[in-house]
Amino acid sequence: MADLKIRVFKSGSDEPETTVTIPGGILKVASALIPKQATEALKDEGIDLDEIIKLSNNPEAHGTLVEVEQHGKNERIIVSLE
Repeated sequence: MADLKIRVFKSGSDEPETTVTIPGGILKVASALIPKQATEALKDEGIDLDEIIKLSNNPEAHGTLVEVEQHGKNERIIVSLE
């Protein structure tokens, strides 16, 4: 099972300002602990957490799933399975 990684980059930076890693083995349980505001924010960006959990069970699903550039915030978010 792949780990879920969420990286937040500030504009112009190659190094993430924040990295969140959720181990694949506990991804389903951990997703229940994510605050409702956060899951709604993901949905607003078109990111379906339930689908990511399903993908994490697929041994062939690795790499970047979603890359969101928030120009108004000068921020880039990358969601990947590793």
